[in-house]
Amino acid sequence: MILIVDSGSTKCDWKAVDKNGNQLLEKIRTKGLNPALLSEKKIRKVLKKSEPLKEHRREVTNIYFYGAGCGTENPRLVLKLVLHEFFPNAEIVVEEDTMAAVYATLNEPTEAAVVCIMGTGSNCSYYDGKKLHQRVKSLGYTLMDDASGNYYGKELIRDYYFNHMPEQIKIAFGDKYNLDADYIKYNLYKQPNPNAYLASFAEFMILNKDSEYVKELIKRGIRRFAKNMILQYKEELKTVPVHFAGSIAFFCQDEIKEVAEELNFKVGNFERRPIEGLVSFHTNAS
Repeated sequence: MILIVDSGSTKCDWKAVDKNGNQLLEKIRTKGLNPALLSEKKIRKVLKKSEPLKEHRREVTNIYFYGAGCGTENPRLVLKLVLHEFFPNAEIVVEEDTMAAVYATLNEPTEAAVVCIMGTGSNCSYYDGKKLHQRVKSLGYTLMDDASGNYYGKELIRDYYFNHMPEQIKIAFGDKYNLDADYIKYNLYKQPNPNAYLASFAEFMILNKDSEYVKELIKRGIRRFAKNMILQYKEELKTVPVHFAGSIAFFCQDEIKEVAEELNFKVGNFERRPIEGLVSFHTNAS
């Protein structure tokens, strides 16, 4: 049994297939396993809560894990260690989530492209057809992650409190969420995964895209992301497309295309959930 895993900070999708790509179990979903945010103990707890994973853990021969927080060595090694403990018979590969976006969005395995992630977090890399290149090292959601779910959640809360929202939008936002200051601060500073908490507000933005305020909010974040991340690859952009993975990108395709026209880069493919492309990649490769 092969497990293909696509993990963000919020959720983690597991797909069990055979070597031909045939699905063996219903898709499994757990909480996100970001080793840059979660301790070994908390990662173990998430794994043990999944009955299907517990039941079949000794049948797993290979795991291909792509996740947020796996771009640096120490968190990646921690996660790999815990996975080895839980799946004792498996060979395990752990790579950053950017590689999942690469494999899922390319038109062919050797295509060169700039590949972006816009989900709970955000990132951008250049894939030359063989290797991944990053010009900006991510410093996490507090300092970076423009145009991500947590970025937009933060912007919405700030606009609500600074009275920058149109009145009707402010009323609707207040009706949908608990915006008590103490409750927000508790979730941001006393609970795990504050980035995922912030990203939970992004649903409001997607549901209210017909508002001029929301549309401009979306485009402002995409412009920041493009200027800070995509335009790091100005030379490459002359000849390659920009592909996007993640829910924020998928639901904001129109706004991304408008900003791309403003800033003169070519938009390629959109993939909401990379896991299907990962299954094809790994089963074809094997």
